Amino acid sequence: MTSTTDLSAPADLSPADLLRRTLRRHAAGVTVLTVPGPAGFTATSFTSVSLEPALVSFYLSSTASTAAAVLAADIFAVHVLGEDHRELAERFARSGTDRFAGTGWSPGPRGVPLLDGVPAWLTARPVLHQEVGDHLLVVGEVLDAGGDGEAPPLLHHSGSFGSFRPH
Repeated sequence: MTSTTDLSAPADLSPADLLRRTLRRHAAGVTVLTVPGPAGFTATSFTSVSLEPALVSFYLSSTASTAAAVLAADIFAVHVLGEDHRELAERFARSGTDRFAGTGWSPGPRGVPLLDGVPAWLTARPVLHQEVGDHLLVVGEVLDAGGDGEAPPLLHHSGSFGSFRPH
């Protein structure tokens, strides 16, 4: 049996610090979410919710600079990044910059930005906004999807970006 001290967590860590420390060990796929405006951000919280109906979700900090644009949007796009999109992920993770400067994109339905050259993307109509703790949960119904290939995914793990190649 493994004890709880195996993670070498000091006893004085807050629950938030314990969560942050544990999740650093969890590899997550990297996406960029965009809404009309344009506005966008990097997220590792994207996931599927349901097949019938086809629903997806993501979380965003309630204090994020893009939170108001996300709440106002009637459509969003999720872009699944490939291993060669590290710079794009870093750009959309930075606050206080024009994330679309130097980014190839075109307007999709209802003005949602669709990023060029990503392995996969989808658009969705928000059906639920819910405050959960210090974050905003957004659930959307899938409208359309596309992409240009099968590139290995960009992953986020232990504070860094990397990739995965199946054997």
